[in-house]
Amino acid sequence: MTIKIGVIGTGAIGRDHARRINQVLAGGKIVALSDVNRASAEAVKADIAPDAVIYATGEELIASKDVDAVLVTSWGTTHEQYVLAAIAAGKPCFCEKPLATTADGARRIVDAEVAFGRRLVQVGFMRRYDAGYVALKEAVRSRTGAPILVHAAHRNPAVPEAYITPMAIHDTLIHEIDVLRWLLDDDYVSARVLYPRNAARSHSKLRDPQVVVLETKKGVLIDVEIFVNCHYGYDIQCEVVGEDGIARLPEPMAIQMRLGAKLQNDILTDWKDRFVAAYDVELQDFLKAAAMGTASGPSSWDGYVAAITSDACVAAQDSNGSPVPITMSDRPALYS
Repeated sequence: MTIKIGVIGTGAIGRDHARRINQVLAGGKIVALSDVNRASAEAVKADIAPDAVIYATGEELIASKDVDAVLVTSWGTTHEQYVLAAIAAGKPCFCEKPLATTADGARRIVDAEVAFGRRLVQVGFMRRYDAGYVALKEAVRSRTGAPILVHAAHRNPAVPEAYITPMAIHDTLIHEIDVLRWLLDDDYVSARVLYPRNAARSHSKLRDPQVVVLETKKGVLIDVEIFVNCHYGYDIQCEVVGEDGIARLPEPMAIQMRLGAKLQNDILTDWKDRFVAAYDVELQDFLKAAAMGTASGPSSWDGYVAAITSDACVAAQDSNGSPVPITMSDRPALYS
């Protein structure tokens, strides 16, 4: 069975997902496109999806009888309206993060999906599909004993001037917020943010680096270094300290060389290269579930929890190191 996919938002990530579905993965075909910049949709049609119909609005695309499932890869502020429309139409929907730009918006999606009575939404937290994180989760589950501490780092070589302090949470830490909760099978109860001195390559509207400290319901203490002007490369680190041992996220595959009297290997500089395989697995999982009229993987509830946690972390940025509580209602049975 081939799932007929409509893509809303044909910028860089939408274009790349369209390429995956039409040229790499099995079980799907791009039949519809929509973007506020029609020229962008026209380019994707010309280069990747020649049989696709271009719709003036996302809502028209979702309503089309020729579309079985929807990819929402538009600006974050539009995600809520399109995901809600997909749920109302009963169509599986893959939504890139954020699920919504506010926790209230994410909760409205959760409530709509629960009222519909079937999972339809997968959120684009691709790290759960990364082979390294999958192996780390298995090691934590079966070998290291109960987790006690987690040390993590999210480092980018550079960010533009438009990147400001709260974006370290909403645009960067958001991936750790989701994947560490999944890794530990645990929920957060508080957040703190600590600052060393500002790095020389930062600017007046960005505190960089910063360290976010999260505590979980099971008493695990997590520290995440966010350093978005580290200069040397794109570097994702994670180490879990357990009762019986320690497990580390493996480095991306690279050739180690002895050259010029040095032992060395290359470090990636582009986040898309670091997780390219995870995106393939993620979208294949979506196609498989969509063929059965449902969704799997990271859920609307996971998107809502990420939004609640992000809001607490942003509040903690201005709390002078004091903890900010993270509270939420009970998880609906749909997401058990």
